[in-house]
Amino acid sequence: MQTLTLEQLRTVIAAGGVSAVSLQAKGGEFFLHVKTKGRTDAVLARARSTEPRGFSNLMLVMKELHNLGIDAGTFDLTEWQPEQKRKLRVRPDRAEAMKRAREAMEHDEWFRAQVEQGLADANDPATPWVSHQDAKVGWAKKRAELLKRAKKA
Repeated sequence: MQTLTLEQLRTVIAAGGVSAVSLQAKGGEFFLHVKTKGRTDAVLARARSTEPRGFSNLMLVMKELHNLGIDAGTFDLTEWQPEQKRKLRVRPDRAEAMKRAREAMEHDEWFRAQVEQGLADANDPATPWVSHQDAKVGWAKKRAELLKRAKKA
């Protein structure tokens, strides 16, 4: 059977190429089967793989269908055996890696917003400008004041 990645499925849906969707249970997992208007049968695959993606939690597959804009379909529970739930691999390092990635993304968004604001301010004719000479004089005064305070301490 042919497989589709999530991105490929989104593309097919956006092109109006899906004629039917069904959830089929096998063991303790649910698999998303798609019939295209070209009469091709496919199953949703795992990321970066051609292995079918199984959902052990029915709510997760329902959320995925809803996010894809699929609100109707069929289901087949004849081979469902909930006691055969797949054991999940535990990777505590992934949680930390995902946290760092999210923090990096948030910082990147903040930094880009700051740059955009700086460019907008620089292009604004009402923005006051400080000459290089005035900046040097101002910093020299601050430096002298800090050295004076440091000598007193």
